[in-house]
Amino acid sequence: MTSCILAIESTCDETAAAVIQDDLTVLSSVVASQDELHARYSGVVPEIAARAHLERIHPVIEQALSRANKSGQELDAVAVATQPGLAGSLLVGLVAAKTLAWYWNKPLIAIDHLHAHVYACRIAARREIFPCLGYVVSGGHTHLFHCRDAVTFELIGGTIDDAAGEAFDKVASMLGLGYPGGARLARLAEAGDPRAHAFPRPLLDDPQLAFSFSGLKTAVRYTIAGPGKPLETAPPLSEKQRADIAASFQAAAIDCLVGKALQASRREGLDRICVGGGVAANVLFRETLTAACAAQGVELLLAPPAWCTDNAVMGAMAFERLKRGLVESLDLDIVPGLVRG
Repeated sequence: MTSCILAIESTCDETAAAVIQDDLTVLSSVVASQDELHARYSGVVPEIAARAHLERIHPVIEQALSRANKSGQELDAVAVATQPGLAGSLLVGLVAAKTLAWYWNKPLIAIDHLHAHVYACRIAARREIFPCLGYVVSGGHTHLFHCRDAVTFELIGGTIDDAAGEAFDKVASMLGLGYPGGARLARLAEAGDPRAHAFPRPLLDDPQLAFSFSGLKTAVRYTIAGPGKPLETAPPLSEKQRADIAASFQAAAIDCLVGKALQASRREGLDRICVGGGVAANVLFRETLTAACAAQGVELLLAPPAWCTDNAVMGAMAFERLKRGLVESLDLDIVPGLVRG
């Protein structure tokens, strides 16, 4: 008999809920974005994010159940992302999940948001993908995992400063592209020359599985304004200059991301790489990594673009925990903050 879960996601600034069957059929997926609330601040404001989650969590869950044509009593479990993320945002999702699990008398399952990004590849593949190298590249995270099975993830590397998506957004802000800027920067880069500026590739040739994007970001800033000078005093850039900077930055960042993925694959002896997270929706990154993996004989699975940004569908990994009896008590707590490799 088919079982069914409700998954809830509220780790940062998307309020999401999904209803999924144990054959990984997605019955519904609802995501409420907060981009318009945070645009004026050029980044996510935790207090604003938490308040928005409070307003949206109930209608989002109701819509997910309605679209799936399911009642709470027809569910087999309630899953919720409890780590990592913003404390206030995580708490909203957890309290909602605990309340529903208690009211419906259903098992409560905790989800690691980063592991779920990798599991999005499993949902899309509709087949077994473990063991593999799990790779999460997003606005808040750039991390590598040795995924021994669907619930055993070992962190083997990550960023020592900015996440890749954070660097994309900050460079986009320097170029006056607004927030969120990653996708806008990628569009601008299409008109630019990726060889126009010789930006650094930090740690690309370093043996440790570590990323660093702060120096690359600083190099872009110096190109725009000059060393030690504020961006506000920089002379206006032409559209061609902006496009060249965007293209050169994107090329440098992607070289780092692709190079480290293959380095980790070789070191860990894993011939399958599974990639998720918001930056995994970047077209050039997908194309470059696909070509590099093909050249090295490494199988590559990429989460579909719609499941790269934060969503609740990837919470389907709760089935893996449920069948192993890994359920939680109602004193479950959040684990906020960012993971560092």
